[in-house]
Amino acid sequence: MEGAQPGPGASPPHSDSAEVLLHGVFALLGAAPKASYALSLTRGRELRMQRVGSAPAGPSAALDLADCIGCAAGREPRPGPAAYFSVFCYPFRKGWWDASPSRQRLARTFRVCAAQEAEDNLKLAETWAGKIRELAAPRIPRQEGVTWGLLPRPCHILVLLNPQSGTGHALQLFHSLVQPMLAEADVAFTLFVTERPNHARELVRAGDLSQWDAVAVLAGDGLLYEVVNGLMEREDWQAAIKKPLCTLPGGSGNALSASINHYAGNTQAFRKELLTNCTYFLCKGLYAPMDLVSLSTASGKRLFSFLSFGWGFISDVDIASEKYRQLGNARFTVGTIQQLAGLKVYKGRLSYLPMETSSSVSSAPGSPSEQNSHHVPCSNGHPLHILPQPAPGAPEPPHKGSWPEDPLLVPFDQPVPKHWTTVPEEEFISIFAIYQSHVGADFTMAPTAKLHDGSMHLFYLKAGVSRLGLLRIFLAMEKGTHLDLNCPHLHYVPVRAFRLEPFTSTGLMTVDGEPLACEPVQGQVHNQFCSIISGS
Repeated sequence: MEGAQPGPGASPPHSDSAEVLLHGVFALLGAAPKASYALSLTRGRELRMQRVGSAPAGPSAALDLADCIGCAAGREPRPGPAAYFSVFCYPFRKGWWDASPSRQRLARTFRVCAAQEAEDNLKLAETWAGKIRELAAPRIPRQEGVTWGLLPRPCHILVLLNPQSGTGHALQLFHSLVQPMLAEADVAFTLFVTERPNHARELVRAGDLSQWDAVAVLAGDGLLYEVVNGLMEREDWQAAIKKPLCTLPGGSGNALSASINHYAGNTQAFRKELLTNCTYFLCKGLYAPMDLVSLSTASGKRLFSFLSFGWGFISDVDIASEKYRQLGNARFTVGTIQQLAGLKVYKGRLSYLPMETSSSVSSAPGSPSEQNSHHVPCSNGHPLHILPQPAPGAPEPPHKGSWPEDPLLVPFDQPVPKHWTTVPEEEFISIFAIYQSHVGADFTMAPTAKLHDGSMHLFYLKAGVSRLGLLRIFLAMEKGTHLDLNCPHLHYVPVRAFRLEPFTSTGLMTVDGEPLACEPVQGQVHNQFCSIISGS
């Protein structure tokens, strides 16, 4: 009888196992032929299973509840007193077609029929389901100076979806993959499909967000950029920006999703595998603090960025390849080849505040950084007069007065502080500041980056590198080994703040992959400024 104590064919729990919290025998539904299993639920977060019956006991197996996203209980649909409980797990498994393990769905449903009364069986099934959910809840990491959190149960999330992102299959992926996993995890959702650029920005800027415990974005990185800046434009931005965010990869770049997958210790994943991993994180409900970078432009714009700022080759590839978004990740390969054919040099001045700085780190009088006064339109600390300037009487950005200050930055009409470093060379192929590990799902630019390390990882590539050398750098970036090439033109430094002053308005800049008109820009990190769903 399902739910009774194990019979003659069952082995007792191992003497060296963790404490057993629940123990019983249940029929495994869907098994052919019908089989009963002795189940032991341990404090060590395992659901141990051993087949029982008249034959000798079969080998034991265990479900690791760290892989479990949910457990449901209910009455059997057919007439009778029986109940059931279903366990939904997503362990890493390697199929014969897989190069590396990936999360695969594993569901087990057990029949509970120990009592004659239906209510008693349902109560027992709910007891097992409740205890499994309790043990499956992720353990909140303990890290000095870092506060992690866990979504409440039950929870309700807002899902913002861009149906045009990537290859245009985001809505289909939601219904076929994300929605079933949310149902298994008992996570309620409201789906909002965007219809135009900045639609999500407008919604989170003006909407009542109190009804949702988190905001998930199923699209590329651009939609999350809209959400972050929309939240910062609210009157209650201090509270709104702390609402946990979640990135679900539905675009062609998916850099933040790939980074979060990397931080969790997972192998590189793409497409549905990456989406499964990120949806799994959402179902588990663990969130961590994430740095944001405050960017200011000479024309008066204030932007908030979670991923990157770029000027030059990498930004050109990103923008130029936009028309190939139907190719998915391959769009960047096509864009790289195109940009290599017409390689450009960008002239400007780059200054930064290193993470490890001292009063001795500065530009000496008479150094190249102070000898370029002949660049009158853009001398150090003076924005280009040929670039956009704020119109007289133009309105300030919403709530600008209450926004967080940037204490490391000085106005553009002042030179950078003396303890900053100014790069002597003023001709670049690319300048790129990234705050996450990945610049795309298959490009690991800063492997040591963390969600809340308080730094930007600044890369600048000086003019003079050959096309072949540049191609080698990009190929090595797939595995994060580009710095191992020891290319003399490629420089990397972790920084807390930077300023970039172009000498001309050539080319577009990018913020989180979104275009920005070329003009002087400076930015600094704000440590642990928002919250993001992540792995442990």
